[in-house]
Amino acid sequence: MAQYFPVRAIRYEGPDSRNPLAFKHYDPRQKIRGKTMAEHFRFAVCYWHSFKGLGGDQFGGGTIQRSYNTGEAPMKVAEHTMRAAFEFFTKLGVGYWCFHDRDIAPEADTLAETNRRLDAMVDLAEKLQADTGVKLLWGTSNMFSHRRFMSGAATNPSPAVFAYAASQVKKAMEVTHRLGGAGYVFWGGREGYETLLNTDMGRELDHLGRFLNLAVDYKKTLGFEGAFYIEPKPKEPTKHQYDSDAGACHAFLQKYGLMKHFKLNIEANHATLAGHTFHHELEYAAANGLLGSVDANRGDALLGWDTDQFPLDLYDTTLAMYTILRAGGFTTGGLNFDAHVRRQSIAHEDLFHAHIGAMDAFARGLKGAAAMLKDGRLAAAVRERYAGWDSDLGAKIEKGKARFAALEAYTLKHGEPELQSGRQEFLENILNEYI
Repeated sequence: MAQYFPVRAIRYEGPDSRNPLAFKHYDPRQKIRGKTMAEHFRFAVCYWHSFKGLGGDQFGGGTIQRSYNTGEAPMKVAEHTMRAAFEFFTKLGVGYWCFHDRDIAPEADTLAETNRRLDAMVDLAEKLQADTGVKLLWGTSNMFSHRRFMSGAATNPSPAVFAYAASQVKKAMEVTHRLGGAGYVFWGGREGYETLLNTDMGRELDHLGRFLNLAVDYKKTLGFEGAFYIEPKPKEPTKHQYDSDAGACHAFLQKYGLMKHFKLNIEANHATLAGHTFHHELEYAAANGLLGSVDANRGDALLGWDTDQFPLDLYDTTLAMYTILRAGGFTTGGLNFDAHVRRQSIAHEDLFHAHIGAMDAFARGLKGAAAMLKDGRLAAAVRERYAGWDSDLGAKIEKGKARFAALEAYTLKHGEPELQSGRQEFLENILNEYI
């Protein structure tokens, strides 16, 4: 059998190791708060960036040449790419992968032939999963690359495109179910608008709500028990996307009766494009029972687009794991690396270095977050700040037992409220102890 990545399996060697192809902090067997690191993270490699992304950008074609991705008929390339991917998964030591339908099988001239190609590749994926023990974290459908989706999929002004999109999602759900996927993601890459001059926003949102309800119906028919996720993103490739951030998704799910059927797949770089921090989006999702899975990456603060870099910021990884641990950890979701190596990183080792660094960064974040929870100083500071809400007055307000007149009477009796410091600098210094 061909070897596409001539490196040995990546092992944990500890923080003193100088081996660039070894983990310094991620020890999959180390237990923290009763679970191994592997169980906490449920790390997944993303098929699209890692194996189909070849360094191209809007100013030039691909720069990365892989032995499995060139020179043969499309289905042969697809087969070699999948075998290379599973070799990578096993050598890296991750337990999961994720994909778009068009990543693993090239599109043909008709939907029927495209589906036949997809079935053939799923046959191979099923065998490779059985051989390696690697599982599918989630599947999804690419409804943004083909020109038919230039004006959206579920929000397209043409009902024929809506029907095509429904057909594509139906098939993608079927193959995800067949491969034992723990979830299925909806990312509306072009579900938005370029200008409101040609857009009926209300109608498009209604169509998107209808589409997702149809998916819920088919999920029941299929017997698929995995989670459904929406992945928020504010813009790019469209000017505005309807799933712009966690708050917008929350409102949408409530309006269309979908709250009990969906959670969110939060991406770090999408959060920053929406004008939020990664931590903010995770906290909002957790506070509203919507935290499902995470696209682990980062952006560049000096660039206004989705750079999809591998996550190395220890503040981000520590605060992310602090929120995730307090929310109870992952169940069906996990951390997938929706990130790609840079255009100049053309060696096959670069793909390993990128994932190793990201996994180590999250391992350090997990250790810091666990220590923060154990000593409890940050949590105690929050409790102290809101202690007034545990008083008689606060309890009455929260339970809806205090009217304006009663609150006025309280204020007239007690006078000007006593203020307290937010202690931001103190708390930031505590955080720094764990970074």
